[in-house]
Amino acid sequence: MSTPLFSSNGLPESLLELTQLAKPSSYADIAALGLVALGSVGYLLRGIAWDKPDPYNYMFYERPQEKDSAGRNAQKETRNIAQKLDESEKSLVIFWGSQSGTAEAIANRLARECHLRFGLNCMAADLSDYDTETIALIPQTKFAIFIMSTFGEGDPSDNSAGLWEWVLKSTDIKLQNLRYMAFGLGNSNYKYYNRVIDVVAEALDKFGAQKLMPVGRADDATGTTEEDFMGWRDELFTVFRKDLHFKEHEIAYEPTLSVEEDESLDIIDLHHGEPMHPRENAKSAASCSPIKALNIVSSRELFTSSSRNCIHMELDINDHSELHYKTGDHLAVWPTNPDDEVERLLRVLGLSERRDIPVSVKSLDETVKVKVPTPTTLSALFRYYLEICAPISRDTMASLAQFAPNPATKTYLTTLATSKDAYADFLTRNYLTIGRLLEAALASDTSSPPTWPTLPLSWLLETLPHTQPRYYSISSSSAISPRTPAITALVTSTPLPSNPSQSINGVTSNYLLALSQSHRSSSSSITQPASSIYTLTNPSLALSGDSPSGHKLHAHIRKSKFKLPLSALTPLIMVAAGTGLAPFRAFISERARLAAVGKEVGPMVLFFGCRDPAEDYIYQEGLEGYVKQLEGKLRVVTAFSRVGGKKVYVQDRVREEGDEVVRLLTEEAGNFYVCGRASMAREVGKVVQGAVGRGKGWEEEEVKQWSEGVKRRGKWGEDVWG
Repeated sequence: MSTPLFSSNGLPESLLELTQLAKPSSYADIAALGLVALGSVGYLLRGIAWDKPDPYNYMFYERPQEKDSAGRNAQKETRNIAQKLDESEKSLVIFWGSQSGTAEAIANRLARECHLRFGLNCMAADLSDYDTETIALIPQTKFAIFIMSTFGEGDPSDNSAGLWEWVLKSTDIKLQNLRYMAFGLGNSNYKYYNRVIDVVAEALDKFGAQKLMPVGRADDATGTTEEDFMGWRDELFTVFRKDLHFKEHEIAYEPTLSVEEDESLDIIDLHHGEPMHPRENAKSAASCSPIKALNIVSSRELFTSSSRNCIHMELDINDHSELHYKTGDHLAVWPTNPDDEVERLLRVLGLSERRDIPVSVKSLDETVKVKVPTPTTLSALFRYYLEICAPISRDTMASLAQFAPNPATKTYLTTLATSKDAYADFLTRNYLTIGRLLEAALASDTSSPPTWPTLPLSWLLETLPHTQPRYYSISSSSAISPRTPAITALVTSTPLPSNPSQSINGVTSNYLLALSQSHRSSSSSITQPASSIYTLTNPSLALSGDSPSGHKLHAHIRKSKFKLPLSALTPLIMVAAGTGLAPFRAFISERARLAAVGKEVGPMVLFFGCRDPAEDYIYQEGLEGYVKQLEGKLRVVTAFSRVGGKKVYVQDRVREEGDEVVRLLTEEAGNFYVCGRASMAREVGKVVQGAVGRGKGWEEEEVKQWSEGVKRRGKWGEDVWG
């Protein structure tokens, strides 16, 4: 017979026992109780008399699972990687340095494959989670792989700043016991292509580490990052077999995560779309604000063509006192996946009816972190937390084939995965997402059911990239609109080469377009054209579990080094193409405001390029107004690539104005800025260096020293992408 939970008077048994124990048994007890009662009354009266908020009011809104998680995290994790390898019985650590998430995803994937294929106990490690000097303590019986990205002007990712400083500034490191391999991710359009992995590998060699194979490099400029990695990985596995004598096994899937339904959870316990920062290292915490749901103040389209739109959107940060931006900073927008792709994936997995069942995600390996908010729902996972529209690699297809529900489907996937030519041809005709791939594979056997129930959700969580923010240069001045940052976004649609009826749409830009159209529609009561891939019937509810009112998007602010000089008298040379104009709109408007209040400002030259002034000359009216207002302090030099017979680009105009550019840079100590695609920035850099060499009569080495000097002193800034 079970023990009753409640007594006959309705009180819980445990509470009744406590009340019995609490009975006063002496005059001292009675006096003490009296003091407690008086104190309680005083506290309540104090709250009533001075209208003080209850300091414990927040407890009514705490999520129990967050409190439990905080308790678990309070247990101190070691920052000694050698100790961690020993405690977790791992023989291989794959360090990753990642800014956009690509290197992180590759490291996690490689760790799983090394374990499944060779039985190695390995872990993927965020470089910022461990003290860099403890790398020297890794014994010779273990080894390390470094997978690191280069971005910007040869810069390391935020989370690898510690390693970068260690290898550059240390002189007495001894790494004779370290055996390592290395792979870098970069873009040859940038001047410092894969500089980070090259510098790190050179330093490790100098300190005595043993490199087990040549450094691999991926080139995103040619769109071959995935193929470059797969080629290097094949060489790595050859080293495993031949040099390290590891025995290869047949791959059998072993999950590192579990996804469990838990219908006992209430809706208040769940995450419904609120993003979380993927990394909480010191550098990223210092450079990024918290993520907040921001109100859209206004939005308009700067131009619309058959294949492109351009949006100017202003956001309100007045409700978030902790958010601040400075002119030149970035706004990071957290996107939402298109409705049709979410529905497609739920449908093909046979999970449409279970979309809103609470699920909890847990790690099955102490070295594997859960990177999505949990608990949540499948609908939220696919809509907010996983990049379900990300490109599908041949590697992913090969891994997916093991879960095929029938032989025909397995053959279909294996053929695409093993043939580089067949895969490339398939991509020219098909827009590939995970949901579309599953549909196409199932369609290869017409007798097969239309769903794929054998695919583990854990595999999707381990394989698909986690949602990352997209960064936009803020196009407003913090001196003029301190609580209303603006962004400028180009929305494109790229037709497939062999199937123009299908197009690849940018996820975040189309999300912004849908929000913009919905916001303008509700503001003006005019129905906007449905030119977006999104359907936002209720955008206020689609963005947060708290159901904020109005049109909102989740975003955070990231500090940038792309800044105006401290002196307003410093000359500015600005080069931009397309939406690269965004930060310069902010620069010019800030200087115009200074001039309007009687401050002296230095000369400014803006080189701006677009296709056709009648189509995509954004902010033209505003720029022309600033030229008049500043009375000779601002010149705008334009370049149009699709007007007339000859294509003219901004680098052509910079070359034509070379003497003036050299004068402003060398004689007037001006600042040079370029914003736009990396390929454009590279060509502009070559033109400027050539002009400086000719103008000053310098040799190549002297020009190189000058170029490095102006960048080191912060006189040359680049805000580039792609």
